[in-house]
Amino acid sequence: MREITHFIDGAAVTGTSGRFGDVFNPNTGEVQARVQLATAAEVDRAVRSALTAQRDWAQVNPQRRARVMFEFKRLIERDMDALAELLSSEHGKVIADSKGDIQRGLEVIEFACGIPHLLKGEYTEGAGPGIDIYSMRQPLGVAAGITPFNFPGMIPMWMFGIAIATGNSFILKPSEKDPSVPVKLAELMMEAGAPAGVLNVVHGDKVAVDAILDHPDIRAVSFVGSSDIAHYVYSRGTAAGKRVQAMGGAKNHGVILPDADLDQAVKDIIGAAYGSAGERCMALPVVVPVGKVTADAVRERVLGELETLKVGISTDPAAQYGPVVSQAHKQKISDYIQMGVDEGAELVVDGRGFSLQGYEQGFFIGPSLFDQVKPTMRSYQEEIFGPVLQIARVESFEEALHLPSSHQYGNGVAIFTRNGRAAREFAQQVNVGMVGINVPIPVPVAYHTFGGWKRSAFGDVNQHGLEGVRFYTKVKTVTARWPEGAVEDSAFVIPTMK
Repeated sequence: MREITHFIDGAAVTGTSGRFGDVFNPNTGEVQARVQLATAAEVDRAVRSALTAQRDWAQVNPQRRARVMFEFKRLIERDMDALAELLSSEHGKVIADSKGDIQRGLEVIEFACGIPHLLKGEYTEGAGPGIDIYSMRQPLGVAAGITPFNFPGMIPMWMFGIAIATGNSFILKPSEKDPSVPVKLAELMMEAGAPAGVLNVVHGDKVAVDAILDHPDIRAVSFVGSSDIAHYVYSRGTAAGKRVQAMGGAKNHGVILPDADLDQAVKDIIGAAYGSAGERCMALPVVVPVGKVTADAVRERVLGELETLKVGISTDPAAQYGPVVSQAHKQKISDYIQMGVDEGAELVVDGRGFSLQGYEQGFFIGPSLFDQVKPTMRSYQEEIFGPVLQIARVESFEEALHLPSSHQYGNGVAIFTRNGRAAREFAQQVNVGMVGINVPIPVPVAYHTFGGWKRSAFGDVNQHGLEGVRFYTKVKTVTARWPEGAVEDSAFVIPTMK
């Protein structure tokens, strides 16, 4: 049995807890490896390594840190195929989707390559008589990231790329469900020229999470996962005096106005709802057609698309999505489907009986479709995180605007229309953090920022982009005067710039 170890101070480290998590092959349902689960002492060992490394790393000039990022980018591109295959083997998403996972993380690394410019401060000459004021951005010290199973390449790079480029060291606690790619990323960061200890990977469960949140030498924590855990991480981390950004769950809506290009909108929604088996926080699991004519047409087109949708193993180039990550997650999705039935929604297509010949023990679930979904239903209110699309019919633009605005989650939303005024009004008024206009998955590019509202995010600073630079740095402002001539009397009042 393959054993996945921690990565501390530039090398593989065997854990001492005696506790392990199973890593499955979702295509076959078989255990393919086991991952060590850390103790608090092992987290502390990683932090001590990071502390030592960070002192020297922070003194490396930004241009040289950028060169490490450039080399890391080259190595990722060199190993893209191998990384994607490794990712798919543990997560279950198809190879093309795994490459997209890694590529979107790599784009943040590309952004981090510009860190010399991004770290420049501000300067005011002559703010007062002989007085100049300038500011500088300095690293926090040791930062940590706690990442989910659904993007084991992208989300770690979202976090550690900017943290390391700005002069911090980093402790990564990836999901124990698919931990191999994060370890490989750390190895490549060392190959790129980062000093040992600048990026450490510690595997674990709640024991490791709590050790990170409580450790006095970890200054900032970034988290992506479910909303309940995000709230826990934010509350415990901030109580310990840390800077915390905690991204939670989602229930993204796709509003379709009567004037939309329905053929294109439905194709976009199919990919956004069922791609990666729905295991995306930016998936689009709720479609909101306005008016009966539009709703009936959308339903008919969705059914037509589902007839051609191919579910297969992650290495099948013809498959549009693969298995979900675990048997427990498959059961959770099935339970939500039954919940929708019990609540009175119309189950138009039931994916629970899906089985793939030769892979009967794999964690596959077919596409499901609900119609007549109501806002009062728990299956609508909660995140299913699976290949389930719900149709929530409304009669007006105002109703369509109200649904995502009043939902407990506010991660992403999309509107499909040819009406520029309606799109503009929707984008201005909707109570959601990221908006797509004829774009089904509105994940911003790396030089903008990613972040939702309401229970989709806890904390004031978004992921990556300039927000990421601000999160992993602190501002120091210097007011300088070089006196000439006689010594002035002491000032007993607050200085002003008259």
